[in-house]
Amino acid sequence: MSEVGIIVACVSEELSGSEVEEAATESSPSQAITPPPGGMRTFVHVLVNTMIANVTTSFLWFALTFWVYLETRSVLATGIIGGAYMLLIAAFGIVFGTIVDRHKKYRVMVLASVVTLGAFVVAGLLYLAQPESALVDLGGPWFWVFSGIILFGSVVEHMRNIALSTTVTLLVPVDRHANANGMVGTVQGLAFVVTSVFSGLAIGLLGMGWTLAIAIAATLIALVHLLFIRIPEQKPVVEDGRPPAVDLRGSIAAVRAAPGLFALILFTTLNNLIGGIYIALMDPYGLTLFPVEGWGVVFAVASTGFIIGGLVIAKWGLGRNPIRTMLLVAVAMGLLGALFTIREWWLLYAAGIWLYMLLIPAVEASEQTVIQKVVPFERQGRVFGLAQAFEAAAAPITAFLIAPIAEFWIIPYMNSAGGQTTWGWLVGEGDARGIALIFFFSGLALVALALLAFGTRAYRLLSKQFLGNEPSEPADRHEPVRAEG
Repeated sequence: MSEVGIIVACVSEELSGSEVEEAATESSPSQAITPPPGGMRTFVHVLVNTMIANVTTSFLWFALTFWVYLETRSVLATGIIGGAYMLLIAAFGIVFGTIVDRHKKYRVMVLASVVTLGAFVVAGLLYLAQPESALVDLGGPWFWVFSGIILFGSVVEHMRNIALSTTVTLLVPVDRHANANGMVGTVQGLAFVVTSVFSGLAIGLLGMGWTLAIAIAATLIALVHLLFIRIPEQKPVVEDGRPPAVDLRGSIAAVRAAPGLFALILFTTLNNLIGGIYIALMDPYGLTLFPVEGWGVVFAVASTGFIIGGLVIAKWGLGRNPIRTMLLVAVAMGLLGALFTIREWWLLYAAGIWLYMLLIPAVEASEQTVIQKVVPFERQGRVFGLAQAFEAAAAPITAFLIAPIAEFWIIPYMNSAGGQTTWGWLVGEGDARGIALIFFFSGLALVALALLAFGTRAYRLLSKQFLGNEPSEPADRHEPVRAEG
């Protein structure tokens, strides 16, 4: 989703008054699910298993990015890889959401683990069969095949994350949803910390071959651990007729059934608009300031902000209106993005990343909390999948655009005497002032868009929808039963 798309969506009225009334009439209220005995404990086990899986896929994903940049020194290559990763997430979001809604969540998680393990094994065999020189040759086919297989294995893991979001509704009391979503943010932060340290160390000290071996072994461990977890759930209700394999129409209908929900998905995209820029340029900037091992450690320490941000939400929640909280956080993130590279100081960069990570869990938890409250459980997978598709689409657009622009225009321009004379007073001097200039204006754009969203009718509608939708009487729809392995 581009900046233009966000402005159009926020400024225009998402639904006319009659459409809002019609949607509210047609929608079935989100019926509260009675969590089974020990549901929170089961959720914690599922969360820990997901952390193991996320750590593994992030470990290999970070390592691939580091390895490609160090071998090619190409910002364009890292930008293409990062953009392709987010593009695949966007492309498969609705597919994953449909699968989650139509199958038991446990089986979905097992399927994701098996596919990821298979992809990593194939990548390992390819690494053994081809010399490294062929795998890092951007003009040859093996670079794209090798990177594509790893990306696919990592992307499939996101199906588990959609399933995890629905298990919050299945296993956790409604008044604890925000806190549970904060726990999810903490786990994601732990994954960032671990992978940031060990990805850099693995590439710097062991190389790509042993890094692949570690990822394969860890994925296998996560799969074995998952086989010992039991999730109390019933078989999903079969829909009338023959539903399509990719239920785009059902996903859209589920979103429209809750007036204002589409605006929430667009609001959350604010968090991803500059995400594509970071995907393309954050590692090249960091590797300009630090050796690969040092950059991994610095990024890991900065990522503790993600953990703390998740813990804060797990303890105190998101406030009365999570949508308002999300937009305020977006303003703060834009300011940080504009300022944390304004001088080429490693401490400023590290502190800025830490503060940025601190705020990310609030944005993600806000969206999840609202969806879990206003969308019926049997439709949540498709809604989360559609949201993932929209939000992930923002990053590849900016990544694909900014990587060639940065490498062929802005970075050379800022290295010239004319660029230094024009912008040196703002971003100072150094080897990566072109990247700093991009970060500065991208951050200001995010601030402007978030402030604009506050004044829209869509924001007022969504806030009213959330605050006025109290959970209905619990319905005993899910008895504690032993899930099939």
